[in-house]
Amino acid sequence: MKKEIDRREFLQLTAAGGAVCLGGSGVLAFGANPKGSRLISPGCRRTKVRVARIYMGKPGNPYWPKPELNLKEEVRFYESEFAKLKAELADVEFVVDELVGSPAQIGPLKSRLKNVDGILVIHLTMGTGGILKEILKAQKPTTVFAVPYSGHQWTGFGALRKQELGAKLECILTSDYKQLAVAIRPFRAIHHLREAKILNLRKRVHHEYVRDIKNKFGTEIKNIELKRVLDACNAVSDSDAETEANRWIKGALKVVEPSREEIFKSCKLALAFEKLLDEEDATVMTVNCYGDMYQPLCMSYAFPCIGFTRLNNMGLGGICESDLRSAMTHIIYQGLVGRPGFVSDPTIDESKNSIILAHCLGTTKMDGPDGPAAPYKLRSVMERKAGAVTQVMMRIGQKVTQAKLNGTDELLCFTGTIIDTPDVDRGCRTKISVRVDGDLEKLWKNWTAGLHRVTCYGDITQELEHFCRFKEIKMVNEAV
Repeated sequence: MKKEIDRREFLQLTAAGGAVCLGGSGVLAFGANPKGSRLISPGCRRTKVRVARIYMGKPGNPYWPKPELNLKEEVRFYESEFAKLKAELADVEFVVDELVGSPAQIGPLKSRLKNVDGILVIHLTMGTGGILKEILKAQKPTTVFAVPYSGHQWTGFGALRKQELGAKLECILTSDYKQLAVAIRPFRAIHHLREAKILNLRKRVHHEYVRDIKNKFGTEIKNIELKRVLDACNAVSDSDAETEANRWIKGALKVVEPSREEIFKSCKLALAFEKLLDEEDATVMTVNCYGDMYQPLCMSYAFPCIGFTRLNNMGLGGICESDLRSAMTHIIYQGLVGRPGFVSDPTIDESKNSIILAHCLGTTKMDGPDGPAAPYKLRSVMERKAGAVTQVMMRIGQKVTQAKLNGTDELLCFTGTIIDTPDVDRGCRTKISVRVDGDLEKLWKNWTAGLHRVTCYGDITQELEHFCRFKEIKMVNEAV
């Protein structure tokens, strides 16, 4: 099996038929439901997610699930279920793949477990508690997948999780075999954070935060200079930028404020961002657009908003205002579910038990690169009355998760449902009104850690909980 994938190849695989998504083609930004490989978060650089798959079953067990159980047949059945998940697991390599029947069989595997991102343990029979304890001694993120009737060991899983030995243990107890892929998602997020690189266009370097993030997650944050960005813009041909501008104009419901020149320059900057990420083997771009880059980049050349939307649509990342905490949250979302985050400023409406989440920058592919595109208008940045930005109409009725990685050891979150997409001339351009699960009053009274939160489609609290446990992060539901 090929263990390394060139980053350009990785990105190309996500488009239908291997169509190139680099160099301004816009396949993933505008692509009509590409049906190629569904690799999650193509921003991962070269290596695959390394998972140990251990089938845990005691030979000759006369009890549950049944006396005559054939362990090899059970393994073959699971292999057929994994085959159904091939597309979602295309970026996963099972570097250990063993049927284990006694604790003594784990010892010879431990050297092979050192470099895995996580261990998936599939519980087959009773009498396997000692095996699991030996696996946990490897101190790797470990998820046990157990279907009904596989045995009574589940009665001890809760107590084991509270012990030091079970500190990195999570369990999925279900008859839904699609959850096998869900079990691997936190391993993928851990892997992608370690592989990720953020380019930060601003003058100031947050040395302590950069160091702490590198030490905890392996993520590299690199400041880049404005001159390099402008040089990359100048290297983009007018014809490529014109083609890109025409796509955004043609795809919009309406072009309201921006001039064609503003859209053209924004698209030059968008293509330059992609080129810079490619050169740096990076995954996320962020710009201090309301700080020290406002005058020299935004007002003197172009706002970065269309470029950010385009990167988000591609499965990479474009984050406003050099918000590194939101950038890290975005990478976690991409690793867990392959969907981007919507960075927002909130305001409260208690009459509707809702929080309105607003930012001028909207992302049209909130379902991920191969999902449907939401309708959008091309607008100016509201507070600045300048630039070009996508005002996106997200899906009413959609369940969403809001979160923010605060520092390195706390993740704030809450969930809700989109009940409206206000189109009013107040606040930022893209807005969603979210009916909060829980107590809205508690949410605003508990609010800490700044303004921004990052919205992802879907209720992904289970995936976040598992990820946080594996990375020793306190997860706080702000609405409870």
